[in-house]
Amino acid sequence: MLLDGFNHVAILTNDTDRLQEFWVSVFDATVGDAPDMPPEAGMRLSFILVGPHSELNVFEIKGNTEADRQTPGFGRGRLDHLAVHAASLDAFETIRERLMARGAADEFVTDFGTILSIFFRDPDGLECEVCVENPDAQPGVVNPPGTPARRYQSEA
Repeated sequence: MLLDGFNHVAILTNDTDRLQEFWVSVFDATVGDAPDMPPEAGMRLSFILVGPHSELNVFEIKGNTEADRQTPGFGRGRLDHLAVHAASLDAFETIRERLMARGAADEFVTDFGTILSIFFRDPDGLECEVCVENPDAQPGVVNPPGTPARRYQSEA
């Protein structure tokens, strides 16, 4: 394989500071602002570093209302949702607790077979997912969406 992951995903927001606070608080991400844009550009660009070489390029554009559009899954255009990968099962569980505490996710953890997954919404309503290798995976087993992860069922 010639690739080793994503470099960045560009997203739109109407509130850069709120979005940055969410990613820093939940994921321990770091933030960097781009050089100041000229006022006539009507745009703010910042970077939220979410991995060793992965970031969100966040654009806040005056008058742009795309971040307000909320539609159901697979009706969102070319980019349906963003999935990030937890560094470990412990990190996954920490992120899960933080997301639930903020009301950004419920308790449900999906068992897709090789990975465990939590879906959440960021402050702008963008659907996102946190994935991690499933320590309970069985070779060759792939589960459909909605399959509950046994290790988390006793919590419900």
